[in-house]
Amino acid sequence: MTTPQRRIDTAAIASSIEQLQERLGKDDVAALVAALEAMKRNPQDSALMDQLSEAFDGLGIMQGAVLTYAPYLAIILSGYSFDDTD
Repeated sequence: MTTPQRRIDTAAIASSIEQLQERLGKDDVAALVAALEAMKRNPQDSALMDQLSEAFDGLGIMQGAVLTYAPYLAIILSGYSFDDTD
């Protein structure tokens, strides 16, 4: 059974990028912003969800701040099937 692909709102991604860059240290969220920029350019590329997930996971304690300023990420990631290969 395949999961239907979620429609990505590129305007919400652009807003998230702006908020993250304005409110948080650019170096702290650089990998996440790069993943979001790629997703904004090509929202239907499912491989970018892996990149976004890895970047978000790498934030550690910063995840809370990221979700505060870019809550759309919670919507995107909530429908994503994380591959637990650890």
